[in-house]
Amino acid sequence: MNFNGTPQQLFWQGSPRDIVFDVEAMREKLEQTEKACYIMRDFNGRIGVSNTGALVSEGRGLQVLAITSPMTAAQLGDPTFCEDYKLKYAYKTGAMANGIASANLVIAIGQANLLGSYGAAGQVPEKIIESIHKIQGNLTHQTFAVNLIHSPSEPALEAAAVELFLDKGVTVVEASAFLALTENIVYYRVSGLSRGADNKINIGNKVIAKISRKEVALPFMQAAPEEFIQSLLSKGKITKEQAELAKLVPMADDITVEADSGGHTDNRPLVALLPIIIQMRDEMQKKTGFDKKIRIGAAGGISTPASALAAFMMGAAYVVTGSVNQACLEAGTSDHVRKLLQVVESTDVMGAPASDMFEMGVDLQVLKRGTLFGPRAKKLYEYYKRYNSIDEIPAVDRQNLEQKVFKKPLEEIWQSCIEFFQQRDPEQIERAKDNPKRKMALIFRWYLGLSSNWANAGTPDRVLDYQIWCGPSMGAFNDWAKGSYLEHYQNRKVADIANKIMEGAAYLYRIQSLRMQGVEFPMALETVAIKEPVARKLEATA
Repeated sequence: MNFNGTPQQLFWQGSPRDIVFDVEAMREKLEQTEKACYIMRDFNGRIGVSNTGALVSEGRGLQVLAITSPMTAAQLGDPTFCEDYKLKYAYKTGAMANGIASANLVIAIGQANLLGSYGAAGQVPEKIIESIHKIQGNLTHQTFAVNLIHSPSEPALEAAAVELFLDKGVTVVEASAFLALTENIVYYRVSGLSRGADNKINIGNKVIAKISRKEVALPFMQAAPEEFIQSLLSKGKITKEQAELAKLVPMADDITVEADSGGHTDNRPLVALLPIIIQMRDEMQKKTGFDKKIRIGAAGGISTPASALAAFMMGAAYVVTGSVNQACLEAGTSDHVRKLLQVVESTDVMGAPASDMFEMGVDLQVLKRGTLFGPRAKKLYEYYKRYNSIDEIPAVDRQNLEQKVFKKPLEEIWQSCIEFFQQRDPEQIERAKDNPKRKMALIFRWYLGLSSNWANAGTPDRVLDYQIWCGPSMGAFNDWAKGSYLEHYQNRKVADIANKIMEGAAYLYRIQSLRMQGVEFPMALETVAIKEPVARKLEATA
């Protein structure tokens, strides 16, 4: 280790046995981020590390070259985020749809005193209810969230989800894919407002909004729109007091800035998007004067200690992981998907049409390695844009679709759509009766919707059609994990990875702090070492 900075005018006093000079011993000292760390030169000219002893400004002792104060993973981010949700770290797992962010995943992350979001989007009510009960039964004192996804094509689903969450006592939702506020999300928020004995406003239903655009973030930073409040009042869904309280609180407690990610994404760079939304929050706070400032978190690209630290240093109140959790054992997907994800590189992703926003041309990011879903889904959207009905599709192309993609005649697929929506949302079929382009969209959405289920279930005859939501962060994690026990998906557990990312971020903060004071570390100390848990080592040798 070398030193290129200006020496401190301080001296260290302590036992020489507490100073270490070899790389591994230095790492052990540096990793104890709950203790201060001193870099000093001994009387033989060697540069060593200690995290004990005392500092004096004069007198005998070793000259101190650099100092860092205690800085643990628990200090990263906004402390109020941890206080409000009763968390160990300002860390959250995202709500991967179709139950990929499963009940087991949410329970595992919750038992580690971290915040998890259940992936309710795309699931039938019976499954959502079963999962909520399971989570509530296992996390009796720990906060968890459930995803509320905007459904512009199926508004009845969104409304039903809100009713279900209120009925089951879900007190935190992660609102995602919203293009604008709806009466449904306003109902969830406002129906949880009340006055406490101290006259302060109690927000019983918290909202964590996930956004990637300023125009989408803005409504969540303001009070609920009056038109929705009056509509809810007229229906008797909220009280007059709640209507008045709604003017005094923003629509969201927290806003997650989603950068380049898996699933729905605008592929925005976090370094550009996060500061923009933070500045916008500050400007809106001055205008609204709400008692509590909205926190801004970061998602998209977070999968390593370095990316987490970068987000915190840009001002993120908390970080959210997604793609990396899908490769964990607790995720509600198949082993085949996990095997694919463990070898993904950051370039192995592409955009493809989203099932829930197909007609709007909205893309999501998926894995392109080991599956043909992406190119096939793009082809379907090309047909949708080019033709007004399935009857206009050239015979050769239609035959190719029926044989290779749908593996059934398109009219048979349409009958399946009718049966599905008659139970779920009959209005969808009514809207398609005299609208052949709408009918074509529903047929194409059959494939887009089921392809994720095939991946989760590991359906063997549909391997090439697996829709696997994935961002480039998965590749970054794999690069970091290479050569460690986490290289193999069988060893990946969501809470273990969360702890390593956060504790690694604190370690890197220490390293960067010392580097800025002129300390030049051996290369081995500049990266976060992935150490196998002692408990796991004991299991392996048993």
